[in-house]
Amino acid sequence: MIVGIAAIEAIVLIKGGITNKAKLSEDKKLIPVGKSDSYEKNHVYPFLNHHFYLKRFEDGGFLALSIKCTHLGCVINYNNTTGGFNCPCHASQFSPNGEVVASPASRPLDYYPITVKNGELYVDTSVVKRRKSFLKSQLTYV
Repeated sequence: MIVGIAAIEAIVLIKGGITNKAKLSEDKKLIPVGKSDSYEKNHVYPFLNHHFYLKRFEDGGFLALSIKCTHLGCVINYNNTTGGFNCPCHASQFSPNGEVVASPASRPLDYYPITVKNGELYVDTSVVKRRKSFLKSQLTYV
């Protein structure tokens, strides 16, 4: 009887998980982050509830970096001294543009696309972009 109940609960959980995933992938998660001119150049802004850091570069470009380390998915911290990011779990370090500076991470931080509408920035957290290196084309300009 216990096995039967456990099997029914497992089916319900699996079905609910699949339904929720389908719903999430159908809806774009555009997170409004405000006007571009409200961000200082060469600064990082945490949006930890939405799982990203918004970085504005010296040339005005924006990059929304995932807060997850590419090694095992731990939440990274911003490093005020280097302007980069550190993983507290296994000591991976990332540059200000998310490239690996110290392993065990083997690839740069993932990033999210940014859309601009009427001067407002929106980060699309439904699309995670994996990359092998930093390219200037990954930046969004207003």
